[in-house]
Amino acid sequence: MRADHIWKDILEKLFAEFLQFFFPDIYGDIDFGKGYQFLDKEFQQITKDAKAGKRIVDKLVKVFLKDGKEQWILIHIEIQGQKEKDFARRMFIYNYRIFDKYQKDVISLALLTDSDNNYRPDVFEIKRWGFRLQYKFPLVKIIDYINYDFEREYKINPFSMVTQAYLKTVETEGDNQSRYKWRKRFILSLYELGLKRETIYAIYQFIEWLMELPEELEEQLYQEIKEEEDEAMSLLTIAEKKGLEQGLQQGIQQGIQQGIQQGLQKGVIQGLQKAIQTALEIKFGRDVLLLFDDEIKRIESVDLLEKLLEEAKLAKTLDDFKERFKRLQ
Repeated sequence: MRADHIWKDILEKLFAEFLQFFFPDIYGDIDFGKGYQFLDKEFQQITKDAKAGKRIVDKLVKVFLKDGKEQWILIHIEIQGQKEKDFARRMFIYNYRIFDKYQKDVISLALLTDSDNNYRPDVFEIKRWGFRLQYKFPLVKIIDYINYDFEREYKINPFSMVTQAYLKTVETEGDNQSRYKWRKRFILSLYELGLKRETIYAIYQFIEWLMELPEELEEQLYQEIKEEEDEAMSLLTIAEKKGLEQGLQQGIQQGIQQGIQQGLQKGVIQGLQKAIQTALEIKFGRDVLLLFDDEIKRIESVDLLEKLLEEAKLAKTLDDFKERFKRLQ
């Protein structure tokens, strides 16, 4: 299961929802109105020479508290996919290294996605000759949620769907028909939740990448969902990732064909412009084109358009794209 990048992406996009679902007491103490910051580069420097197990994701996040006692603290998160003999020891090492660098409280959290019910390494201890050091951290096992009432929680916290999708992926291993039914059910349910476009897109990507199907079933699912799609549901094109990929390729090809009489260079430029417009429309809605259409059409550098296309595909929100666009100018 290609779990590393999809967990990383969903954690970054739904960080607050992740804490609310798995660690509600911690969520309740954080002032999300002041924002939060992922310290990826700093964390890589801290842990670069530490021996690492088969972890999926590790994150360091700067957050602000509601009580005012501390202006900010750090949350260290590990999502671990397989058993690791010295997991708790490594968590302790990372924690004290982070504390040593920032001299701030560091709260370590772990989510384990393996299927061994007895593997729960949440304590590291040294005890000898009257000396005692004990390091204990909150740990969640995703298998503990197998019997959870997920659908009741969907509208309260969309991370419940993320969790159920992971569990159903494991459950339907080797059973493509059951996986097909569950994936379709998840995707259609997204429309009913009243979520922000960016949130729906993030969950959709997680489910599609996680719940892989054979090519023929992928195409069947795409067609079935398109037939069931309600025209009033304009928040998201139901097969968004597939549509994005197809739209980008079509946009490039159309631009090349339209501009072929004017020379290949012109065609490539028009194709890239069309691809950027398609990406923005699919991810953020048709109205967003009014903000960028003229500026995109004025760009005639193939190199710059290629970079802008990549930024359009990577942008998580409209504000994110605006910042990326500004940096390229």
